[in-house]
Amino acid sequence: MAMDLVGDLLARLDQLNAIGAALSKERNTDALLEGILIAAKNITHADGGTLYRMTEDGSALRFEIMRTNSLDIFLGGTTGRPIGFPLLQLVNADGSFNDSMVATYAAIHDRTVNIADAYAEEGFDFSGTRAFDQRTGYRSQSFLTVPMKNHDGEVIGVLQLINAQEPDLGRVVTFSEADQRLVESLASQAAIALSNRQLIIQLEELFESFIHLINMAIDDKSPYTGGHCNRVPELTMMLADAVDATEDGPLASFKMTERDRYELKIAGLLHDCGKISTPVHVVDKATKLQTLFDRIALVDTRFEVVRRDLEIAALKRQLALRPSVDPVAEAVAAAACTTEQAALDQEREFIRKLNRGTEYFNEGTVAQLQSLSERRRWSGPQGPDLPFFTDDEVENLSIRRGTLTAKERDIINYHIVATNRMLEQVPWPKHLRNVPEFAGGHHERMDGRGYPKGLMRHEMSLQARMLGIADIFEALTAADRPYKPGMKVSKALEIMVRFKKNGHIDPDLFDVFMNRAVYRRYAERFLDSGQMDVVPPAALEPAAE
Repeated sequence: MAMDLVGDLLARLDQLNAIGAALSKERNTDALLEGILIAAKNITHADGGTLYRMTEDGSALRFEIMRTNSLDIFLGGTTGRPIGFPLLQLVNADGSFNDSMVATYAAIHDRTVNIADAYAEEGFDFSGTRAFDQRTGYRSQSFLTVPMKNHDGEVIGVLQLINAQEPDLGRVVTFSEADQRLVESLASQAAIALSNRQLIIQLEELFESFIHLINMAIDDKSPYTGGHCNRVPELTMMLADAVDATEDGPLASFKMTERDRYELKIAGLLHDCGKISTPVHVVDKATKLQTLFDRIALVDTRFEVVRRDLEIAALKRQLALRPSVDPVAEAVAAAACTTEQAALDQEREFIRKLNRGTEYFNEGTVAQLQSLSERRRWSGPQGPDLPFFTDDEVENLSIRRGTLTAKERDIINYHIVATNRMLEQVPWPKHLRNVPEFAGGHHERMDGRGYPKGLMRHEMSLQARMLGIADIFEALTAADRPYKPGMKVSKALEIMVRFKKNGHIDPDLFDVFMNRAVYRRYAERFLDSGQMDVVPPAALEPAAE
């Protein structure tokens, strides 16, 4: 008999060690709490149990998990079924300690309470227990209530077990001293595991809050980039989930753990953190002539001055004819002025259209601009016969596509260099060590013609290539850019099909993006309904050429 007891105790100690190791690895808080209660019930053969956690302000205990095998009661934790009981307050309305309840008493006094029979116990209020028994037909008898303390000796919860059962017989018995010591040991391990998990969660939340502060600073600098910083990681995770769910093709072996997902999420949030160093006037450059303001207004003023000069000159000629009273000559002068003003208005409209930067123009347009800049003169505060356009204005108006000069594009592109430099300074923990590579590679191309490092496809992680696709699709469809309206989905996908063919983006990832309709899920969540049009069949071509 003694040998059986020793064997049972050793088996339970082994079980306790295994439980402690398992608890230390659990990342999900609900699963961790549930595991603690189940483990305590198993090693003591208890029929039921409840795990309470201290509220954030330390004033009460909150029901977290409830389990009673014989009544099929499984509430809280991973079940998703809430526990509808009120908080157990530690202090009464009159300011005295609430020592009437076993759980609150254990928490207040940091003391284990082992009760053989609740109905015979004096000093505690078991009216709620009796009401529960009357309602369910249950008989609550033996109780073992153990406080859970963290590294600092603070009580963070209470573990309460009900009705220890004699193995094989099922008869309710008192929790033994061995049961009590085992549960106290488990409660200590569990409290440390729970505290570690909470500490990790708090550190992750703190870290993410700093990331959001960076993105908020970028957003405050420019409202046109803040949305991008938040949408790209969302689209990246949609694509990652789609690839993870793929069961055939070249990406079938790609799988992600929760840690992998978190690492990619952080990389997505930080992929443009370097933009915090990019000058606002370049980021927000909506037109070719914009610096701190759109200089098209200055050009307009010059056109208006020339227009008035023409009119004044015509009126002067008309006045010069007054003594001779020559209506024919006056009409000729007026007509000439009207003709010249019409030509001037055409030139102004040409410059306005050129300034918007929404269309690519050819050599003929460049020649027309050059001719106009050489021919057109004006009179201003600095004197008569001045060049109508400055050299800087001509350079900006000559931009073939978009609104940025080569120098300004280099400034914009530098943000990825700044991103890499910033992220490489961070002492990343092991589970986040790939963040710099993921975030820093979203402007690389599969053919090695990207920046900043000119990497080839095989030199990049799959996650960096995912970010590249997400970054491009978001930029094409974004409706909050200063220089363009949000592009329709069909047009954006046509462009990306070309990118797939010319070595810009990963073809296998783009196939998943298309075939699993990642673009559609993103559009339904983030784009205007008018942008989601019919996707052309050409956009659904397979990757194989």
